[in-house]
Amino acid sequence: MASVIVPAHNEASVIRRCLDSLHGQAGLDTLIVACNGCTDNTAEIVRKEYPNAICLDIVTPSKVNALNEAEKWVTTWPVFYIDADTRLSANAIQTIMQALESNPTLLLVAPEPVIDTSQSSWLVRQYYRTWLQLPYIRDGVVATCSYVITQTGRERFTEFPAIINDDGFVRCQFERQERGNISGAEIFITAPQDLHSLIKIKTRARLGNMQLAAANLCTKADKKPYSSILLNKLMSREFVPALAYLSIASFIRWRAARQYHNLRPYTWEKDQSSR
Repeated sequence: MASVIVPAHNEASVIRRCLDSLHGQAGLDTLIVACNGCTDNTAEIVRKEYPNAICLDIVTPSKVNALNEAEKWVTTWPVFYIDADTRLSANAIQTIMQALESNPTLLLVAPEPVIDTSQSSWLVRQYYRTWLQLPYIRDGVVATCSYVITQTGRERFTEFPAIINDDGFVRCQFERQERGNISGAEIFITAPQDLHSLIKIKTRARLGNMQLAAANLCTKADKKPYSSILLNKLMSREFVPALAYLSIASFIRWRAARQYHNLRPYTWEKDQSSR
């Protein structure tokens, strides 16, 4: 039986679809919703409409703190860590648990991401068209807004540190052969509608990676052969989306570099367009 932790900060508009996707999932034992620093009625929705869930109402608005507090309630493994603005496919929990049972080498896994860009602008769609084809993204617990850790895997670190990129930190604790995405289990993610919202969340991710590198917290980082891959795409029929991706990614790198020197008062940038 598995536990599920859903950190939630002002997620009243999306929390129902996330929790509804967990309802009736075989293999689910404990559901913990870690509301943190909410100024809306997220916690009230959870308490009233999902009485079987453990609802934590934490004052501090911090995702990593919410994860640490929620783990105190965990009694069964593996643990699924799922963002509140996503939803799992039917039978995803059971499918992933069966995969872990059949392959004890796997310690960190995730469902396969399905990103909905139907409401996104043309530039956002072009960005994701290239981004999703990058091997680093498609292979091994990246861009899923979720991850699953076995009890043995969780022994790799004591607690979630005070960082922006919790999933990047977790991923860096495991070798390539110890992690992977599980076929047959999907997580549905709604892409930002506009370019400004995309830039905000990707800047946050970039800042998180910079923070991990500076603190030497990413001990098992992968090499990313982006240059050769994107060069090939620029010389192919994928020229337009590849050029759009490169332009947007370059601006994100510049924006993140500017913000990095002033991280102490960092305000979490969130995509409101998809909510």
